[in-house]
Amino acid sequence: MTAPQRWSREPGRLDAGVFQAEIGSFRLYLAARRKSARTIRAYTDAAQWFAAAHLLGQTSREGWEQVDGQDVQQWVAWLLDHYSDAYASNQYRALQQFFRWLAAEEEIPDPMAGLRPPKLTGKLVPVFVGEELARIGQACAGRSFVQRRDAAVIAVFTATGIRLAELAGIRYDPDDPARGDLDLWQREITVCGKGGKPRIVKITHDAARALDRYLRVRARHGQAHRPQLWLGASNRGPMTASGIYQMIARRGRQAGVELYPHRFRHHFSHTWLDRGGPEGDLMELNGWSSPQMLARYGASARSARARRTYDRIMQDRP
Repeated sequence: MTAPQRWSREPGRLDAGVFQAEIGSFRLYLAARRKSARTIRAYTDAAQWFAAAHLLGQTSREGWEQVDGQDVQQWVAWLLDHYSDAYASNQYRALQQFFRWLAAEEEIPDPMAGLRPPKLTGKLVPVFVGEELARIGQACAGRSFVQRRDAAVIAVFTATGIRLAELAGIRYDPDDPARGDLDLWQREITVCGKGGKPRIVKITHDAARALDRYLRVRARHGQAHRPQLWLGASNRGPMTASGIYQMIARRGRQAGVELYPHRFRHHFSHTWLDRGGPEGDLMELNGWSSPQMLARYGASARSARARRTYDRIMQDRP
């Protein structure tokens, strides 16, 4: 099977052709069920990507009723070759929701019936080491709008470990701070987490300074009146989560560091636990409702923490 292009990770830009109508109907169904905008986008984007990149690009299928389990398995195999097993699993489960709805709606067989999701191998997400964060910061050094914006985005990610969607959704209103999410004096940001649940996260003094520098150049931007905090270059409108993701990856390449937004979340969690931060406070800051997330996000450098604890406890004493 010929591999789709890497840019196909942005399903919203793809045309699903003859498969598009059902995806639109699925979106209406989810909205009627009062699913969150995040959930609607995740489910429909998975179907859009599968249809455009695989069904249209790699098969001769002319309708959803012709899709079978092998199509899904080939698609998942490609995802596993190009992305993490966790990401492939999320795509599988989102696609599963679409086919369950379609089977009931059109009374056709569900091609995913009997299939199993890809097995998660528990691959550890590496935390930043050595001078990696310094190199990333140097890649954004400068006084231009883009440099200050990117430096502020990276500073906030580093200081908070918030999710990509949470960062993209931060609001700003210079005339009425109550309508925005920033409080630089208190070094706090209000973010909207999963399920629309708001929470307040703290930022460091360095992150507050990076945001302040960005806000000064943002005030001269042609779209400064927009409520979204992060604006595009050359007086373009607000950045989407996808745009922020691409910017982070680009800055990583410039710094010679493998970089993506979720790596900051793992690094923040590791740093908090490594420095003795309370687990309950980390759950609150990260917006977790289950303690199972502590084990998942703390695993990336658990061995290193254990070895340092050994030296502290077992070192020879006179």
